[in-house]
Amino acid sequence: MSAACRAPRIAATTRRAAKLTVGAAVAALVLTACGNGGTSGGGNNTNFVTSTGGISTVKKAERHDAPTLTGKDLTGKALSTDDYKGKVLVINIWGSWCSPCRLEAKYFAQVAKETKDKDVQFIGINTRDPKSGSAIAFEKDYGITYPSFYDPSGRLLLKYDKGILNPQGIPNTLVVDRDGKLAARSLKALNAKSLHELIDPVIAEK
Repeated sequence: MSAACRAPRIAATTRRAAKLTVGAAVAALVLTACGNGGTSGGGNNTNFVTSTGGISTVKKAERHDAPTLTGKDLTGKALSTDDYKGKVLVINIWGSWCSPCRLEAKYFAQVAKETKDKDVQFIGINTRDPKSGSAIAFEKDYGITYPSFYDPSGRLLLKYDKGILNPQGIPNTLVVDRDGKLAARSLKALNAKSLHELIDPVIAEK
């Protein structure tokens, strides 16, 4: 058989392998999902200040750049974190199938409105929902008006390098400062008080 005939099979095999790799990585992430949080650390000289409540912060001078996320929202419109440069970004990773996500959703809707005039932008990453309709219904039920990436395969989650404030479960929340650097992370579901405790120090930075 000629090389030209073999090429499609090789390409197809490569694509299948890539999908399996992404699927395995996201499956490992979901294995830690829907828990109550806990201690967390990091390697590679991340200089974490880690609490037993599942919240980690990094000193301003020691933060890493957050990756740029691009994709489509739940309705198919283009969405990019670059659209919100100069704002504090609160990135919540969630799924409509996740019980702790349902518990925290109303608080995210509340605090997003409370901080809207403080140069804060909430963005969701909806993952592992096979159809966007379930996620859209979830947002309607809980009054969430900020955009969410539709990321059923979890590819966006893999943009966060290990050893930085990377997501490690669902729900997770990341805070990006006005300079585009990862400032804080929560590995647990949050209420209004704990969400403010996570983001208010970053909002107050000059």
